Amino acid sequence: MSGADIQALQFKLLKTLAYRLYSFSAFYRARMKESSVHPDDIRSLDDIVKLPFMYKKDLRDNYPDGMFIGDQDDLVRYHVSSGTTGKPTVVGYTQKDLDNWSTSVARALNSVGIGRKDVLQVSYGYGLFTGGLGLHYGAEKVGATVVPASVGNTERQIELIQDLRVTAIACTPSYMLHMSEVAEKMGVDIRSDTRLRTAILGAEPWSERMRTRIEESTGIKAYDIYGTSELSGPLFTECSEQNGIHVWGDLALVEVIDPETGERLGPGEKGELVMTMLQKEALPMIRYRIGDITSYDDSECDCGRSHVRIARIQGRVDDMLIIRGINVFPSQVEHTLMSIPELGEHFQIVVERKGSLDTMQVRVELRTALFSDKLDDLLRLKQKVAHLLRNNLNVAVDVELVSPGTLARFEGKAKRVVDRREL
Repeated sequence: MSGADIQALQFKLLKTLAYRLYSFSAFYRARMKESSVHPDDIRSLDDIVKLPFMYKKDLRDNYPDGMFIGDQDDLVRYHVSSGTTGKPTVVGYTQKDLDNWSTSVARALNSVGIGRKDVLQVSYGYGLFTGGLGLHYGAEKVGATVVPASVGNTERQIELIQDLRVTAIACTPSYMLHMSEVAEKMGVDIRSDTRLRTAILGAEPWSERMRTRIEESTGIKAYDIYGTSELSGPLFTECSEQNGIHVWGDLALVEVIDPETGERLGPGEKGELVMTMLQKEALPMIRYRIGDITSYDDSECDCGRSHVRIARIQGRVDDMLIIRGINVFPSQVEHTLMSIPELGEHFQIVVERKGSLDTMQVRVELRTALFSDKLDDLLRLKQKVAHLLRNNLNVAVDVELVSPGTLARFEGKAKRVVDRREL
Protein backbone atom coordinates (compact mmCIF):
# COMPACT_ATOMS: atom_id res chain seq x y z
CA MET A 1 0.00 0.00 0.00
CA SER A 2 1.06 3.58 -0.59
CA GLY A 3 1.45 5.94 2.33
CA ALA A 4 -1.78 7.70 1.34
CA ASP A 5 -3.71 4.42 1.19
CA ILE A 6 -2.37 3.41 4.60
CA GLN A 7 -3.49 6.73 6.11
CA ALA A 8 -6.97 6.39 4.56
CA LEU A 9 -7.31 2.93 6.13
CA GLN A 10 -5.99 4.23 9.46
CA PHE A 11 -8.68 6.93 9.55
CA LYS A 12 -11.48 4.38 9.02
CA LEU A 13 -10.04 2.12 11.72
CA LEU A 14 -9.52 5.03 14.14
CA LYS A 15 -13.08 6.25 13.69
CA THR A 16 -14.44 2.76 14.35
CA LEU A 17 -12.18 2.35 17.38
CA ALA A 18 -13.23 5.68 18.91
CA TYR A 19 -16.93 4.78 18.58
CA ARG A 20 -16.33 1.32 20.00
CA LEU A 21 -14.53 2.60 23.08
CA TYR A 22 -17.06 5.39 23.63
CA SER A 23 -19.90 2.88 23.42
CA PHE A 24 -18.49 -0.02 25.41
CA SER A 25 -15.81 1.35 27.76
CA ALA A 26 -17.08 3.27 30.79
CA PHE A 27 -13.50 4.30 31.52
CA TYR A 28 -12.78 5.71 28.09
CA ARG A 29 -16.20 7.34 27.69
CA ALA A 30 -15.59 9.23 30.94
CA ARG A 31 -12.07 10.16 29.78
CA MET A 32 -13.46 11.51 26.48
CA LYS A 33 -16.15 13.53 28.25
CA GLU A 34 -13.48 15.04 30.51
CA SER A 35 -11.70 16.14 27.32
CA SER A 36 -14.95 17.43 25.77
CA VAL A 37 -14.58 15.21 22.74
CA HIS A 38 -16.98 12.84 20.96
CA PRO A 39 -16.21 10.31 18.21
CA ASP A 40 -18.16 12.57 15.81
CA ASP A 41 -15.36 15.13 16.27
CA ILE A 42 -12.88 12.83 14.55
CA ARG A 43 -13.22 13.99 10.95
CA SER A 44 -9.65 13.36 9.78
CA LEU A 45 -6.59 11.44 10.91
CA ASP A 46 -5.09 14.64 12.34
CA ASP A 47 -8.05 14.90 14.70
CA ILE A 48 -6.51 12.12 16.77
CA VAL A 49 -4.93 14.90 18.84
CA LYS A 50 -8.42 15.64 20.20
CA LEU A 51 -8.55 12.22 21.85
CA PRO A 52 -7.17 11.81 25.39
CA PHE A 53 -3.98 9.92 26.22
CA MET A 54 -3.94 6.55 27.95
CA TYR A 55 -1.25 5.66 30.51
CA LYS A 56 0.20 2.58 32.15
CA LYS A 57 -1.20 3.96 35.41
CA ASP A 58 -4.69 3.54 33.93
CA LEU A 59 -4.05 -0.18 33.51
CA ARG A 60 -2.73 -0.51 37.04
CA ASP A 61 -5.56 1.52 38.57
CA ASN A 62 -8.07 -0.76 36.80
CA TYR A 63 -6.23 -4.01 37.66
CA PRO A 64 -6.76 -6.72 36.63
CA ASP A 65 -9.29 -6.36 33.80
CA GLY A 66 -11.27 -3.17 34.40
CA MET A 67 -10.34 -1.76 30.99
CA PHE A 68 -11.19 -4.86 28.95
CA ILE A 69 -13.91 -4.69 26.30
CA GLY A 70 -16.32 -7.57 25.74
CA ASP A 71 -17.13 -10.69 27.72
CA GLN A 72 -14.94 -13.26 29.41
CA ASP A 73 -16.15 -15.75 26.82
CA ASP A 74 -14.34 -13.75 24.12
CA LEU A 75 -10.91 -14.16 25.77
CA VAL A 76 -8.54 -16.97 24.85
CA ARG A 77 -5.37 -15.89 26.70
CA TYR A 78 -3.87 -13.60 29.36
CA HIS A 79 -0.34 -12.21 29.59
CA VAL A 80 0.96 -10.34 32.64
CA SER A 81 3.89 -7.94 32.93
CA SER A 82 6.48 -8.26 35.67
CA GLY A 83 5.06 -5.46 37.82
CA THR A 84 8.52 -4.51 39.11
CA THR A 85 7.46 -0.88 39.78
CA GLY A 86 3.94 -1.48 41.10
CA LYS A 87 0.92 -3.53 40.16
CA PRO A 88 1.51 -5.68 37.08
CA THR A 89 -0.41 -4.96 33.90
CA VAL A 90 -2.73 -7.66 32.63
CA VAL A 91 -3.44 -7.97 28.91
CA GLY A 92 -6.25 -10.12 27.53
CA TYR A 93 -6.45 -11.50 23.99
CA THR A 94 -9.25 -12.60 21.73
CA GLN A 95 -8.51 -15.04 18.94
CA LYS A 96 -8.37 -12.14 16.47
CA ASP A 97 -5.87 -10.36 18.74
CA LEU A 98 -3.63 -13.43 18.66
CA ASP A 99 -3.99 -13.73 14.89
CA ASN A 100 -3.04 -10.08 14.35
CA TRP A 101 -0.10 -10.43 16.74
CA SER A 102 1.20 -13.49 14.89
CA THR A 103 0.70 -11.75 11.54
CA SER A 104 2.65 -8.70 12.71
CA VAL A 105 5.61 -10.80 13.85
CA ALA A 106 5.44 -12.90 10.69
CA ARG A 107 5.67 -9.77 8.53
CA ALA A 108 8.60 -8.60 10.64
CA LEU A 109 10.48 -11.88 10.27
CA ASN A 110 9.75 -11.95 6.56
CA SER A 111 11.20 -8.44 6.21
CA VAL A 112 14.59 -9.68 7.49
CA GLY A 113 14.53 -12.74 5.26
CA ILE A 114 13.39 -15.44 7.69
CA GLY A 115 11.16 -18.10 6.13
CA ARG A 116 10.55 -21.81 5.58
CA LYS A 117 14.21 -22.74 5.27
CA ASP A 118 15.12 -21.27 8.65
CA VAL A 119 15.39 -22.76 12.13
CA LEU A 120 14.67 -20.05 14.72
CA GLN A 121 15.74 -20.56 18.33
CA VAL A 122 13.54 -18.45 20.60
CA SER A 123 15.59 -17.55 23.68
CA TYR A 124 13.14 -15.09 25.15
CA GLY A 125 11.17 -16.18 28.19
CA TYR A 126 7.95 -18.13 27.73
CA GLY A 127 4.92 -18.01 30.01
CA LEU A 128 3.35 -14.79 31.31
CA PHE A 129 6.04 -12.75 29.52
CA THR A 130 5.01 -12.03 25.93
CA GLY A 131 8.40 -12.34 24.24
CA GLY A 132 8.76 -16.07 23.71
CA LEU A 133 5.26 -16.89 22.50
CA GLY A 134 5.09 -13.82 20.27
CA LEU A 135 8.18 -14.84 18.29
CA HIS A 136 7.13 -18.49 18.40
CA TYR A 137 3.78 -18.08 16.64
CA GLY A 138 5.10 -15.48 14.21
CA ALA A 139 7.91 -17.83 13.17
CA GLU A 140 5.53 -20.73 12.66
CA LYS A 141 3.31 -18.49 10.53
CA VAL A 142 6.18 -17.88 8.06
CA GLY A 143 6.95 -21.59 8.03
CA ALA A 144 10.18 -21.52 10.03
CA THR A 145 11.08 -24.38 12.36
CA VAL A 146 11.01 -23.20 15.99
CA VAL A 147 13.28 -24.25 18.85
CA PRO A 148 11.45 -23.00 22.00
CA ALA A 149 14.58 -22.77 24.15
CA SER A 150 13.41 -19.94 26.47
CA VAL A 151 16.16 -18.44 28.68
CA GLY A 152 18.90 -20.04 30.73
CA ASN A 153 21.05 -23.18 30.47
CA THR A 154 23.31 -21.36 28.03
CA GLU A 155 25.69 -24.22 27.27
CA ARG A 156 22.73 -26.39 26.32
CA GLN A 157 21.41 -23.60 24.09
CA ILE A 158 24.72 -23.47 22.23
CA GLU A 159 24.63 -27.23 21.76
CA LEU A 160 21.12 -26.94 20.32
CA ILE A 161 22.27 -24.23 17.93
CA GLN A 162 24.90 -26.63 16.63
CA ASP A 163 22.94 -29.88 16.69
CA LEU A 164 19.67 -28.54 15.24
CA ARG A 165 21.41 -26.37 12.62
CA VAL A 166 19.82 -23.19 13.94
CA THR A 167 20.03 -20.28 11.48
CA ALA A 168 18.36 -17.50 13.52
CA ILE A 169 17.98 -16.59 17.18
CA ALA A 170 15.70 -14.25 19.12
CA CYS A 171 16.88 -12.95 22.51
CA THR A 172 18.02 -9.83 24.33
CA PRO A 173 21.24 -8.14 23.12
CA SER A 174 22.88 -8.72 26.50
CA TYR A 175 22.05 -12.44 26.36
CA MET A 176 23.48 -12.64 22.85
CA LEU A 177 26.75 -11.23 24.21
CA HIS A 178 26.68 -13.66 27.12
CA MET A 179 26.00 -16.57 24.79
CA SER A 180 28.94 -15.54 22.63
CA GLU A 181 31.24 -15.51 25.66
CA VAL A 182 30.04 -18.92 26.84
CA ALA A 183 30.48 -20.34 23.34
CA GLU A 184 34.07 -19.09 23.27
CA LYS A 185 34.77 -20.81 26.62
CA MET A 186 33.28 -24.02 25.17
CA GLY A 187 35.62 -23.77 22.18
CA VAL A 188 32.72 -23.00 19.81
CA ASP A 189 33.19 -20.31 17.16
CA ILE A 190 29.70 -19.03 16.29
CA ARG A 191 30.95 -17.77 12.95
CA SER A 192 32.50 -21.02 11.73
CA ASP A 193 31.03 -23.77 13.96
CA THR A 194 27.33 -22.90 13.61
CA ARG A 195 24.87 -21.91 10.89
CA LEU A 196 23.61 -18.97 12.94
CA ARG A 197 23.40 -15.91 10.68
CA THR A 198 20.48 -13.80 11.94
CA ALA A 199 19.63 -12.40 15.38
CA ILE A 200 16.37 -10.69 16.40
CA LEU A 201 17.38 -8.65 19.44
CA GLY A 202 15.26 -6.48 21.72
CA ALA A 203 13.41 -6.15 25.05
CA GLU A 204 16.07 -3.66 26.23
CA PRO A 205 17.64 -0.51 24.74
CA TRP A 206 20.87 -1.11 22.81
CA SER A 207 23.03 1.13 20.68
CA GLU A 208 24.14 1.05 17.05
CA ARG A 209 27.70 0.52 18.23
CA MET A 210 26.57 -2.48 20.26
CA ARG A 211 25.09 -3.88 17.06
CA THR A 212 28.45 -3.40 15.33
CA ARG A 213 30.22 -5.23 18.16
CA ILE A 214 27.82 -8.17 17.96
CA GLU A 215 27.99 -8.43 14.18
CA GLU A 216 31.78 -8.17 14.00
CA SER A 217 32.41 -10.70 16.76
CA THR A 218 29.87 -13.33 15.65
CA GLY A 219 29.30 -12.83 11.92
CA ILE A 220 25.56 -12.55 12.67
CA LYS A 221 23.30 -9.91 11.14
CA ALA A 222 21.54 -8.28 14.11
CA TYR A 223 18.07 -6.73 13.81
CA ASP A 224 16.18 -4.60 16.32
CA ILE A 225 12.70 -5.67 17.43
CA TYR A 226 10.11 -3.60 19.28
CA GLY A 227 6.95 -4.13 21.29
CA THR A 228 5.51 -3.86 24.78
CA SER A 229 3.27 -6.15 26.79
CA GLU A 230 0.44 -3.58 26.71
CA LEU A 231 0.49 -3.40 22.90
CA SER A 232 0.60 -7.23 22.63
CA GLY A 233 4.29 -8.07 22.91
CA PRO A 234 7.01 -8.13 20.25
CA LEU A 235 5.41 -6.71 17.11
CA PHE A 236 7.73 -4.82 14.78
CA THR A 237 11.31 -5.11 13.51
CA GLU A 238 13.74 -3.44 11.22
CA CYS A 239 13.79 -4.70 7.65
CA SER A 240 16.87 -5.83 5.73
CA GLU A 241 17.92 -2.16 5.38
CA GLN A 242 18.44 -1.87 9.17
CA ASN A 243 17.26 1.74 8.99
CA GLY A 244 14.33 2.02 11.38
CA ILE A 245 11.63 -0.27 12.74
CA HIS A 246 8.58 -0.67 10.47
CA VAL A 247 5.28 -0.18 12.31
CA TRP A 248 2.52 -1.79 10.25
CA GLY A 249 0.04 0.99 9.58
CA ASP A 250 -3.05 -1.21 9.46
CA LEU A 251 -2.34 -2.38 13.00
CA ALA A 252 -0.91 0.68 14.73
CA LEU A 253 -0.71 4.45 14.40
CA VAL A 254 2.46 6.20 15.55
CA GLU A 255 2.86 9.60 17.18
CA VAL A 256 5.89 11.17 18.85
CA ILE A 257 5.22 13.91 21.40
CA ASP A 258 7.09 16.30 23.63
CA PRO A 259 7.04 14.42 26.97
CA GLU A 260 6.61 17.68 28.90
CA THR A 261 3.90 19.43 26.88
CA GLY A 262 2.23 16.53 25.06
CA GLU A 263 2.50 18.40 21.75
CA ARG A 264 3.02 16.30 18.61
CA LEU A 265 6.47 16.39 17.04
CA GLY A 266 7.37 16.03 13.37
CA PRO A 267 9.50 13.48 11.50
CA GLY A 268 13.02 13.22 12.88
CA GLU A 269 12.22 15.04 16.13
CA LYS A 270 13.04 13.05 19.25
CA GLY A 271 10.37 12.60 21.91
CA GLU A 272 8.05 10.14 23.66
CA LEU A 273 6.44 7.39 21.60
CA VAL A 274 2.63 7.25 21.57
CA MET A 275 0.87 4.31 19.95
CA THR A 276 -2.75 3.67 18.97
CA MET A 277 -3.55 0.01 18.35
CA LEU A 278 -6.16 0.13 15.62
CA GLN A 279 -7.52 -3.41 15.68
CA LYS A 280 -7.15 -4.72 19.23
CA GLU A 281 -10.38 -6.22 20.57
CA ALA A 282 -9.91 -7.26 24.21
CA LEU A 283 -7.83 -4.28 25.35
CA PRO A 284 -8.06 -1.43 22.81
CA MET A 285 -5.45 1.30 23.19
CA ILE A 286 -5.85 4.88 21.91
CA ARG A 287 -2.90 7.29 22.21
CA TYR A 288 -1.08 5.10 24.73
CA ARG A 289 1.95 6.92 26.14
CA ILE A 290 4.59 4.23 26.22
CA GLY A 291 7.42 6.28 27.71
CA ASP A 292 10.05 5.18 25.16
CA ILE A 293 12.21 7.88 23.56
CA THR A 294 12.47 7.77 19.76
CA SER A 295 11.66 9.63 16.53
CA TYR A 296 9.79 8.61 13.39
CA ASP A 297 10.32 8.68 9.62
CA ASP A 298 7.31 8.65 7.28
CA SER A 299 9.26 8.50 4.01
CA GLU A 300 9.28 5.33 1.90
CA CYS A 301 12.00 2.89 2.96
CA ASP A 302 14.58 1.67 0.45
CA CYS A 303 13.03 -1.79 0.90
CA GLY A 304 9.86 -0.42 -0.77
CA ARG A 305 7.61 -0.44 2.30
CA SER A 306 5.57 2.70 3.02
CA HIS A 307 4.84 2.06 6.70
CA VAL A 308 6.13 4.61 9.21
CA ARG A 309 9.46 3.69 10.78
CA ILE A 310 10.58 4.51 14.31
CA ALA A 311 14.23 4.97 15.20
CA ARG A 312 16.11 2.80 17.66
CA ILE A 313 14.74 3.33 21.19
CA GLN A 314 17.18 5.54 23.07
CA GLY A 315 15.77 4.93 26.53
CA ARG A 316 12.66 5.51 28.59
CA VAL A 317 11.39 8.70 30.12
CA ASP A 318 11.35 6.96 33.51
CA ASP A 319 14.83 5.41 32.96
CA MET A 320 16.40 8.82 32.49
CA LEU A 321 18.92 9.70 35.20
CA ILE A 322 19.17 13.31 36.32
CA ILE A 323 22.72 13.97 37.49
CA ARG A 324 23.30 17.51 38.78
CA GLY A 325 20.53 18.79 36.53
CA ILE A 326 21.78 16.93 33.42
CA ASN A 327 19.60 14.29 31.72
CA VAL A 328 21.52 11.06 31.12
CA PHE A 329 20.26 7.89 29.40
CA PRO A 330 22.10 4.56 29.84
CA SER A 331 22.06 4.18 26.05
CA GLN A 332 24.23 7.32 25.78
CA VAL A 333 26.78 5.72 28.08
CA GLU A 334 26.73 2.51 26.06
CA HIS A 335 27.15 4.40 22.78
CA THR A 336 30.27 6.12 24.13
CA LEU A 337 31.82 3.00 25.65
CA MET A 338 31.31 0.93 22.50
CA SER A 339 33.38 3.47 20.53
CA ILE A 340 36.50 2.56 22.54
CA PRO A 341 38.17 -0.62 21.20
CA GLU A 342 39.92 -1.48 24.47
CA LEU A 343 36.61 -1.84 26.33
CA GLY A 344 34.34 -4.87 26.48
CA GLU A 345 30.57 -4.89 26.09
CA HIS A 346 29.58 -5.14 29.76
CA PHE A 347 29.21 -2.08 31.98
CA GLN A 348 27.34 -0.81 35.02
CA ILE A 349 26.26 2.66 36.10
CA VAL A 350 26.30 3.40 39.84
CA VAL A 351 24.61 6.59 41.04
CA GLU A 352 25.04 7.82 44.61
CA ARG A 353 24.49 10.99 46.61
CA LYS A 354 27.47 12.31 48.55
CA GLY A 355 26.37 15.20 50.71
CA SER A 356 24.14 17.32 48.51
CA LEU A 357 25.74 16.24 45.21
CA ASP A 358 24.86 13.34 42.95
CA THR A 359 27.80 11.30 41.68
CA MET A 360 27.93 8.87 38.79
CA GLN A 361 30.38 6.03 38.39
CA VAL A 362 30.74 3.85 35.30
CA ARG A 363 32.26 0.43 35.84
CA VAL A 364 33.29 -1.17 32.56
CA GLU A 365 35.12 -4.35 31.66
CA LEU A 366 38.29 -4.34 29.63
CA ARG A 367 38.27 -6.34 26.42
CA THR A 368 39.93 -9.72 26.82
CA ALA A 369 42.05 -9.48 23.67
CA LEU A 370 43.30 -6.01 24.57
CA PHE A 371 43.66 -6.46 28.33
CA SER A 372 46.74 -4.87 29.86
CA ASP A 373 47.89 -4.90 33.47
CA LYS A 374 50.37 -2.07 32.98
CA LEU A 375 49.38 0.77 35.30
CA ASP A 376 50.40 3.53 32.90
CA ASP A 377 48.29 2.01 30.12
CA LEU A 378 45.29 1.62 32.41
CA LEU A 379 45.59 5.17 33.71
CA ARG A 380 45.70 6.62 30.19
CA LEU A 381 42.70 4.52 29.15
CA LYS A 382 40.74 5.54 32.25
CA GLN A 383 41.40 9.20 31.51
CA LYS A 384 40.34 8.71 27.89
CA VAL A 385 37.06 7.05 28.89
CA ALA A 386 36.29 9.71 31.48
CA HIS A 387 37.04 12.48 28.97
CA LEU A 388 34.76 11.01 26.28
CA LEU A 389 31.93 10.41 28.74
CA ARG A 390 32.15 13.97 30.04
CA ASN A 391 32.11 15.37 26.50
CA ASN A 392 29.11 13.27 25.43
CA LEU A 393 27.08 13.49 28.64
CA ASN A 394 28.05 16.99 29.84
CA VAL A 395 28.60 15.64 33.33
CA ALA A 396 31.71 14.42 35.16
CA VAL A 397 31.91 10.63 35.52
CA ASP A 398 34.14 8.51 37.73
CA VAL A 399 35.42 5.55 35.71
CA GLU A 400 36.43 2.16 37.07
CA LEU A 401 38.08 -0.31 34.70
CA VAL A 402 37.55 -3.91 35.76
CA SER A 403 38.91 -7.23 34.52
CA PRO A 404 37.04 -9.25 31.88
CA GLY A 405 34.26 -11.37 33.41
CA THR A 406 33.94 -9.22 36.56
CA LEU A 407 30.44 -7.82 36.11
CA ALA A 408 27.26 -9.88 36.44
CA ARG A 409 25.75 -11.52 33.36
CA PHE A 410 22.00 -11.74 32.80
CA GLU A 411 19.98 -14.31 30.88
CA GLY A 412 17.11 -11.85 30.43
CA LYS A 413 17.26 -8.07 30.44
CA ALA A 414 20.56 -6.54 31.52
CA LYS A 415 20.53 -4.49 34.74
CA ARG A 416 22.72 -1.56 33.80
CA VAL A 417 21.88 0.95 36.54
CA VAL A 418 22.33 0.81 40.31
CA ASP A 419 20.77 3.93 41.83
CA ARG A 420 21.63 4.16 45.50
CA ARG A 421 20.21 7.64 46.07
CA GLU A 422 16.95 6.28 47.48
CA LEU A 423 18.60 3.81 49.84
